[in-house]
Amino acid sequence: MQTDKKGAAPRSMLRRKLMIGAAALALGLAAAPKLGLAQTPPTSEVNTTDLAVTDDTVKVGILHSVTGTMAISETGSVEAEKLAIDQINEMGGVLGRKIEFIQEDGASDWPTFAEKAKKLLVEDKVAAVFGCWTSASRKAVLPVFEQYNGMLYYPTFYEGLEQSPNVIYTGQEATQQIIAGLDWVSKEKGAKSFYLLGSDYIWPRTSNKIARKHIEDHLGSKVVGEDYFPLGATGFNSVINKIKLKKPDVIYAIIVGGSNVAFYKQLKAAGIDMTKEKPLLLTISVTEDEIRGIGGENIVGAYAAMKYFESLKNENNEKFVAAFKAKYGEDSVIGDVTQAAYEGPWLWKAAVEKAGSFDIDKVREASPGIELTTAPEGYVKIHENHHLWSKTRIGHAQTDGQYEVVYETKDLVEPNPFPEGYQ
Repeated sequence: MQTDKKGAAPRSMLRRKLMIGAAALALGLAAAPKLGLAQTPPTSEVNTTDLAVTDDTVKVGILHSVTGTMAISETGSVEAEKLAIDQINEMGGVLGRKIEFIQEDGASDWPTFAEKAKKLLVEDKVAAVFGCWTSASRKAVLPVFEQYNGMLYYPTFYEGLEQSPNVIYTGQEATQQIIAGLDWVSKEKGAKSFYLLGSDYIWPRTSNKIARKHIEDHLGSKVVGEDYFPLGATGFNSVINKIKLKKPDVIYAIIVGGSNVAFYKQLKAAGIDMTKEKPLLLTISVTEDEIRGIGGENIVGAYAAMKYFESLKNENNEKFVAAFKAKYGEDSVIGDVTQAAYEGPWLWKAAVEKAGSFDIDKVREASPGIELTTAPEGYVKIHENHHLWSKTRIGHAQTDGQYEVVYETKDLVEPNPFPEGYQ
C-alpha cells in the first residue's frame, strides 16, 4: 500500500478498503456456514478429488472476454467476480482458505473459450469457474465441464432450454425476462406490433423464436419484421429504414457487444426519438455496461427488461455499488450481468461450506436451496434446476446512462428453463 510522507495510508485508499470490507461482512454473514468462519478442516477431508486446494488456498478460474467485440459487456463481470473474491478473502476465505484466481481470456471466440475451459479444469484443477457471457461461449464450454466434471457459474440472462448438473445459472432465463417483459409492454403500453432484431447467434435467435411465439400465440399481436446481424456489425441503416416503413409499436432489440454503439447512434441519427415511444424500444441485452459505450444521450427513452439495475433502491445494493466504485472508480457502472457475476463466488462459497467440501459432486448436491438474503438485487435462492428465483424489473433509460426502475414483479419469479409450448 502506498503511504503519505508521514507513513499513513491515504484517506481515499482507507475509505475504499473500509467500504469493500463492510460490504463483504454484510454479504458474508448472510451466507455464513454453520461450521463457523474460523474452522479450517484438514485438506484431506475437503479435497478428495485432486483439486487445486492446499491447507491455505483454493484456486478458481475466471473465464471471460476481455478482448474482442464482447469485452464491452464482459469486463464488468470480471471486475465483479474479483470484488467478490476480495471480499470473501477479507472475511477469512472459504473453509479457512484464501481464494486465488487464474484468469483466462475467451477473446470473443467460442473455440478459445472451450480451450481455456479445458486448461482451467485439467491443468489448473480449479475448484470452480466463473465465466462466459454469450450462449455461444456457454454452449462451447458445456461439454468440457460435463466431461471433466467442473462447475461453471454462468451470469448472463439467456434463452433457457438448458439445464446442466455442472452449471449454476445466476442470470435469468426466458420466462423471467423475455415473456415477463413482453407481457409488461403489451399490458402497460398497449403494444400490438413488433419488429425483432438480434445478433446472429444462438441466444438472440432462440430468444426471438420464443418472443415470436409469445407475441403471436399468447398476446394475439403480430411480428412485422425480423433481422439478424453478425457479431461486431456496424451497419444498421438499412434495417432502420425498414423499421420506419413498417411502423411497429415496439422495436425488440437483442443486439450484443460493441455493435450496440453503432446501432443506437444510427437509430438516433435517423430521427427515431425513443423518448416519444413511437416506436417504443424494448431491449433485453443493453445494460449500463453497454450504455457506457453507447452514450446515455443516444439511448434515452428506451426500456430494458432485466432483474437488476444499478439504480435499484435497497440497502444491499447501496453497499454493493459503494464497494464496486471504491475499487474501480466513481465513473464505473454496474449492469445486470455484472451483478449476477458478483453473486457467483458467494453462492459457490455458501455451497462449499454447506457441503463441507470443495469436491464438485458434493458442492453440486449442496447447491439447491442455497440462498443469499443480501444479494444486491435482493433475496435470491438456487432452484433445483440450478437457476435462481428472482424478480423481473423494467428500467427506463435516462440521459445519465442509468435506468429508472418503473416496474418490478411483486414476488420472485420461479425459473422454468423449459416452458411448455415454447420449445
